[in-house]
Amino acid sequence: MFKNPSSEYGIRCWWWWLNGNVDKEVITRDLEEMKAKGFSGACLFDAGGAEQRGNGQVPAGPMFGSSEWSDLYVHAMKEADRLGLVMSMSIQSGWNLGGPDVTPAETAKQVVFSETKVKGGIKVPIALPKPEVRYNYYHDIVVLAIPSKTFKNRVPIRDFKNKAATREVGGSAPETRSLLTDMAGTPGEEDASKKQVLNITRYLKGDKLEWKVPAGEWTILRFGYTPTDAEVSTSSGAWQGHVIDYLSEKNFNRYWDTNIEPLLKAIGPLAGKTLRYLQTDSFEAGGLNWTEGFEKDFLKYRGYDPIPYLPVMAGKIIDSREISNRFLSDLRKTLGDLIADKHYGTFAKRAGQYGIGIQPESAGPHAGPFDGLKNYAYSEIMMSEFWSPSPHRSRPIDRFFVKQAGSAAKIHNKQLVGAESFTTIGPHWNDVMWSDMKPSVDHEFCAGLNLVYLHTFTASPKSMGLPGQEYFAGTHFNPNVTWWNYSTEFIKYLTRCQYLLQKGRSIADVLYYYGDHSPNIGRLKEDDPAKALPGFDYDLIDEQRLLQLEVKNGNIFLPHGVSYKVLALPDHKTLSLAALVKVQSLIQAGASIIGFKPVTTASLVGYPSSEKKIREIADELWGMSSEPTGVRSVGKGKLIWGKTAAEYLMSEGIDPDMEVEQQETGSKYDYIHRREQDVDLYFISSQNKASSEMTAAFRITGKQPELWNPVTGETKSVNAFYQKNGRTYLTLNFDPFGSAFIIFKDEISPEKNGDKKSKRIHLEHQATLHGSWNVSFDPKWGGPVSTVFDELISWTDKNEEGIKYYSGTAVYHKQFDADQDLTKGEPVYLDLGEVKDIGIARVVLNEKDLGIVWAPPFRVSVTGMLKEAGNDLKIEVVNTWRNRLIGDRLKPTEKRLTKTNIKVLETWQLTPSGLLGPVRLLREKAFD
Repeated sequence: MFKNPSSEYGIRCWWWWLNGNVDKEVITRDLEEMKAKGFSGACLFDAGGAEQRGNGQVPAGPMFGSSEWSDLYVHAMKEADRLGLVMSMSIQSGWNLGGPDVTPAETAKQVVFSETKVKGGIKVPIALPKPEVRYNYYHDIVVLAIPSKTFKNRVPIRDFKNKAATREVGGSAPETRSLLTDMAGTPGEEDASKKQVLNITRYLKGDKLEWKVPAGEWTILRFGYTPTDAEVSTSSGAWQGHVIDYLSEKNFNRYWDTNIEPLLKAIGPLAGKTLRYLQTDSFEAGGLNWTEGFEKDFLKYRGYDPIPYLPVMAGKIIDSREISNRFLSDLRKTLGDLIADKHYGTFAKRAGQYGIGIQPESAGPHAGPFDGLKNYAYSEIMMSEFWSPSPHRSRPIDRFFVKQAGSAAKIHNKQLVGAESFTTIGPHWNDVMWSDMKPSVDHEFCAGLNLVYLHTFTASPKSMGLPGQEYFAGTHFNPNVTWWNYSTEFIKYLTRCQYLLQKGRSIADVLYYYGDHSPNIGRLKEDDPAKALPGFDYDLIDEQRLLQLEVKNGNIFLPHGVSYKVLALPDHKTLSLAALVKVQSLIQAGASIIGFKPVTTASLVGYPSSEKKIREIADELWGMSSEPTGVRSVGKGKLIWGKTAAEYLMSEGIDPDMEVEQQETGSKYDYIHRREQDVDLYFISSQNKASSEMTAAFRITGKQPELWNPVTGETKSVNAFYQKNGRTYLTLNFDPFGSAFIIFKDEISPEKNGDKKSKRIHLEHQATLHGSWNVSFDPKWGGPVSTVFDELISWTDKNEEGIKYYSGTAVYHKQFDADQDLTKGEPVYLDLGEVKDIGIARVVLNEKDLGIVWAPPFRVSVTGMLKEAGNDLKIEVVNTWRNRLIGDRLKPTEKRLTKTNIKVLETWQLTPSGLLGPVRLLREKAFD
């Protein structure tokens, strides 16, 4: 099963219907090709974007949801059902949910205001300017009056636009806890006290205020709400328009009833059978901070009336700088509650009526006013994203986001962690599987990923030529790429990994509570907020699930049985009262909790008595010590501060789950541990571009270790290991960016050690295949039917245009003799040396297909296959479209061999391609 896993565990893809330009022929072709390559399904995703970054537009197909589009969609679902594929669908064209039928009343909204100064002692109609009106839609919220004050050089509330949720805080899961703080307040800097805020809405008649103004000078603030400027992004054709109000259940339901319900009814019983999931892409809609009836929702969630504090939304300070910041924190938290419950909760409810789950990218990385883990509570597949190396996102912190989704699956008891995978902006047809794609996906496998959605697989009708129409971003991975028929082994690699990583649950010793603030988005695994890495792993938990924790025998449990050894608190010393009361009960019941003494709730909920209560509980738990580190026993539990999670666990005699005991200087490894019943599996990723060796200690004893190679599918029992003090020690060798599963399942004596010492395998050079090679190209793509290479050099170094600019497959053919010693059955390998550009080759020796190699070492076993004379060797090598596109760049359209909407830039450079060698015969020799 591991070597050839069922397609049930196969990858999926964003199946891009670009500008709606698809037909039934390409729909059937694509789905059949997916099935043939072992995909488990796809997500139908209508979108635009062909023309971005200077690329060409593609012909417009039918608009999303139209009768013509629906006919294509029904055909797709019927074909997927015939093929046994699991389908998802994005419920719009593009992203930022919305469309052409979303009215200004239904779109995302923001608070706007006008400010008028008046003097007291008069009662005449006062003209109140209407605040900014967008899209001819505006509704009043309230009219408030406060005494007028003037200030010299008063510093505004820090980071006000982010705190008031008028914009996204950032696009790469930014750290947002700074929004809870401000500079220290200054006495007298407030505009008014809460008691001085007068609600005079009843005196507003149209745009005139008929109010007897009290003595003194007053500032009148007229508050209302109007649409934001957010629009649907990257959509097809006429599917343009406003973004839906993410805070409104009513508006989501109207959108659903108009646009989605008809599509589900159109496929009848296939809804919930073949169409199993519905999708929306990541929130990238900027800020929003109000909706119809928001003041009532705020009162429900926070327990107090927000209206007296609305002047803060105009940049005023009410009561004090601290109080005003507390209100803004409560505002953002309420927005997050509504986005979770009213938007994603309603989405899940409506889909659930058809037996369909949801898989929205609902948790960032763009930091809208929401709590990522709370949003995930409604998902069936925890969907995230990660990027291959790309100029647009070059740093790990900007590329990797899956850890939060992995934690969400764990705390919400879900199996699947998906990701939009291998996204890029900039590169086209030049990603290399082994050096770009593999280390990226392996990194996220270690963060919890277990279901790859290729980004992107573009449907491209035959009329669009080759390589055809493409989206401006993403790693192009579809039947139009030159290497599609050679992609099977890489797909098998991913499928083997998913086959194992979808089993059981991941193991983590540390549970990190990531706070109740908003925006709140978990970051990449290496962020390690509890400082558990590298030997221990951790999960994130939000306030909602924190309140459901229990303690049994000193361990911390979620209701579905997941357990942790320690809970770590955030270091910004801010906890809600509900969270601190829960921490108190967990400690008293026997939990070990790491964290500094909290000093505030950063909220007005229950204020000021809440602050008094939090100080009382904090003093009871942490005591009055001012020491930077400490341990304090409370009830049956223990409170620790000033230590990392790893330091505490090790001080308690708890060994790391996996520890790299010996490694080469500068080398880097990561892992994830999963357990299913009595079987433990560790996936280990070498994040090193060169071959490497390390010795690892696993917190497992009494089980025989096995090595399962996901690249080849080979499995073997490990004979060189030893057990000591409850741990099993192995020495592991990795190829460049290599990976391995270590499986512990069969019981052995805890006293047993391997019967062999760890040996390093050395491959001795026996012969180099010098001399000329016959090379055959496909003349359809400009290459010669046959030519001779006197030596192995890059195609781009040849003068012949048909070779220099060739893209596709070439077959290298050579006959050679072998020494008698190499024919006796001892381990012998054929090493191809360098293979360029994407690094894929197929080897056929003496008419025996030895398979596809796609990652270093580009090597196959030829043990027992060699003859002393007349060995016939064929090596198929494929490169990407890059070079042919460059060759066609300056040619008239009618003389080009390729056709695509992607603009071939002058900055594109030819990529070395072909079999570069040296091709050698190597014999295996082991030594200690």
